Amino acid sequence: MRTYLSFTQVAQRLGITTGALGGLHLPDPDVLIGRTRGWSEKTIDAWNAARPGRGVGGGRPRKT
Repeated sequence: MRTYLSFTQVAQRLGITTGALGGLHLPDPDVLIGRTRGWSEKTIDAWNAARPGRGVGGGRPRKT
């Protein structure tokens, strides 16, 4: 039997709130049951590993 993570469980796995998770662009769900989305742990772990780190994309340049 396969198990899938709910939106709330994804947030818990990543250590963030559901509000913060709602602001992120999640990968397509692995399964849809009605309107409920589900992701495999493998999908979420791969997506999280590929996300850019803090400070990517700009900010003020360092003083030299």
